[in-house]
Amino acid sequence: MADPAVAEAVMFHTPLCELLSVELPVICAPFGPWDEVDLAASVCAAGGLGSLGTAARTVPELRGQWSRLRELTDRPFAINHTTRPLYEAAFDATIEEHPAAISFHLAVPGDLIGRAHAAGILWIQQVTDARQAAQALDAGADVLVAQGGEAGGHGGDVSTMVLVPQVVDIAGDTPVVAAGGIADGRGVAAAFALGAQGVSMGTRFLASTEMNVSDDWKQRIVRADAVDAVKALNSERVLPPYTRPGSQGIPRALRTELVDTLRDHPEQVDPDVAVPRLMEAIGRGRGDEYLPFTGQSAALVHDVLPAGDILRRVLREAETVLTATAALADSRAPRRTRP
Repeated sequence: MADPAVAEAVMFHTPLCELLSVELPVICAPFGPWDEVDLAASVCAAGGLGSLGTAARTVPELRGQWSRLRELTDRPFAINHTTRPLYEAAFDATIEEHPAAISFHLAVPGDLIGRAHAAGILWIQQVTDARQAAQALDAGADVLVAQGGEAGGHGGDVSTMVLVPQVVDIAGDTPVVAAGGIADGRGVAAAFALGAQGVSMGTRFLASTEMNVSDDWKQRIVRADAVDAVKALNSERVLPPYTRPGSQGIPRALRTELVDTLRDHPEQVDPDVAVPRLMEAIGRGRGDEYLPFTGQSAALVHDVLPAGDILRRVLREAETVLTATAALADSRAPRRTRP
């Protein structure tokens, strides 16, 4: 059951909620190879859509995560895949697992969308520009996540403020979710004002008590300014290659010695040394020493909270903002006088 306090306290229930069978139009972003089972369960319990990543995990490891999540919640959740790389065996296992939705980014794989639909699984496609959004619509995506360049992890260059209305204008009846730079109620309210039916938050949920990454990473997010989250150039020296044509995206992360070296002296980064170290660190829930994917919205994150509290707070803030905005507009409207 979803948290009734959240479901009753906010005014947000959009067609996206009906499609995904959730109470609240909030998606927790997937975090690649990092373990987010407890976080996903908490988001689901609070009425949103939890997600699990698949990167750098074996099929037995993934099956173990999915089993744990199903033990913790009977609510819908999404399993994410990307093209950096696409693990065919992991995708096959996902189809067999039959989650409520598969989310995908870095390319639009029409063949995989067809397979998901044939199995009765919804498809959530993340896009970073209008061209990619049009491709996703043509391929039959059920939900579009318009991710602005402010976002952490792999993303494009178009800002959320520009991208969301662009995508909304061409999406028709397909729900659009706003992502990138959203970490409080003001961002949620702005997303709805731009025409989105929901939001996806990553960095805000990284700084949650349930997320299984180091406290050092979470505290760096709390202390960070927006300019501390930079594009990690030349990441191909430490990350897997893209395995499908049309893939694109440069990751955004907090600055580290590795990130700075990749930018200034990429030839000094030996993949044979750096990649094993990074993968070993991620396996321990770390990785923040090397490549801590984080968005510019870190500047708006000032505490580490339980996921349910995060959901509750941002939506109540959004309700307050939208109500105040409507009141302000009404107060400035010209008054008609009676003859």
